[in-house]
Amino acid sequence: MGMRRGGGGRTGRLRRGAGSGTSPIRTTPDRQGGRRKPTSRDLARWLPAALIIGGLAFDLSTPSRFTGSPFFSAAPLVAAPFFSLRATATAGIAAGLAVVTLHLVNRDLGAVESVTELVTVLTVAVLALFINRVVRRSGRELASARSIAEAAQRAVLPTPDERIGGFHVAARYEAAQTDARIGGDLYAVQDTPYGVRLIVGDVRGKGLDAVEAVAVVIGAFREAAEQEATLVGVAARLERALQRERQRHEGPDRSEGFTTAVLAEVPTIRRTDTGAALPEPALRILNRGHPSPLLLYADGGVFVADPVVPALPLGLGELADQPERVDEFAFPEGATLLLFTDGMTEARDANGVFYDPQERLRGRLFSGPDALLDALVEDVARHTAGGAADDMALLAVSRPAERQPMRRRAVGIVRGAGDGSRSGHPSDGP
Repeated sequence: MGMRRGGGGRTGRLRRGAGSGTSPIRTTPDRQGGRRKPTSRDLARWLPAALIIGGLAFDLSTPSRFTGSPFFSAAPLVAAPFFSLRATATAGIAAGLAVVTLHLVNRDLGAVESVTELVTVLTVAVLALFINRVVRRSGRELASARSIAEAAQRAVLPTPDERIGGFHVAARYEAAQTDARIGGDLYAVQDTPYGVRLIVGDVRGKGLDAVEAVAVVIGAFREAAEQEATLVGVAARLERALQRERQRHEGPDRSEGFTTAVLAEVPTIRRTDTGAALPEPALRILNRGHPSPLLLYADGGVFVADPVVPALPLGLGELADQPERVDEFAFPEGATLLLFTDGMTEARDANGVFYDPQERLRGRLFSGPDALLDALVEDVARHTAGGAADDMALLAVSRPAERQPMRRRAVGIVRGAGDGSRSGHPSDGP
């Protein structure tokens, strides 16, 4: 089978790509002088004090007909969502004392205007206390919901072992930050009599129904991966499991539910008594309507493992008019198979530009799948400015290079692809 791969031209490590307008993946957070950069939330915490000081300065430096009362009223309101109830009350008291102090200095404390200003500031301070209570209660409820969602997700998708069948493995599940919904993304890795088998998928829908469908798919995969001799047989078992699940539901979900998925299989790595590896395994992939995986080579090249014949998602197999096809690809030493859900490829920046993992990863070398996924998660968050709209599941499986220890090396990004490394895999196209 012919293969094409993206070239890994010379690019500077951790530099902005020339003319691209995007920054390459980095494996460490932005820091200056070893200290974390202040965030907008950090700066907002100083606003109450700044407003009170600014109000005093404004009132003292302007004619008597001008007042700093708006500054003092705003201080407790700003403190309400960021501080505790006690700190919010302190801000309100400090604002009231500032009003009293100014009118003592001006010797008009008993005037109607001074009393009105003081009552206004204290009324706003009481409202700020109420807002603080509401925000804190909502925050606790949201945190509880997210904890429950995370616990349910971990129960369904346990973290895989770091080494399975001789391969290095890493997985991530990144929930969207917009709410506490449980997503329908899934992954699983299993060492079977037929080799190491993997699945990454995305169930249609959200919430507990999606998690229920995820549990059905993962359970069926665990069983079928051990018993079915081919990936086509595994996919057929998943299809039947989803059809049975669909029959349990009424309404539109009964006819519209489906799951996009990629099934992959690679023979378990075995080594001889001398330590030499057996011949290079063939990577087999069955894609059921899911984003195509990427193969990252030891020289920084990137190859998109597109299916030769597109197939319908799981749950819609009865609509297909042709047999399923398993595609085979070379999986050389030092290569990494990266599977992901559309939460990554559909992540957009402020200009609506989609995240392109092939472009962002080309020419980058990582010490292992953990480092790769850490960098990807960080880079997607940077691309979306923390505004991801969908969950994201990532699974990376690396084949150790010759003479590489069968354990991970704790090394960050190694180098750009143009630093003298040579390709260890065939290239079938430009």
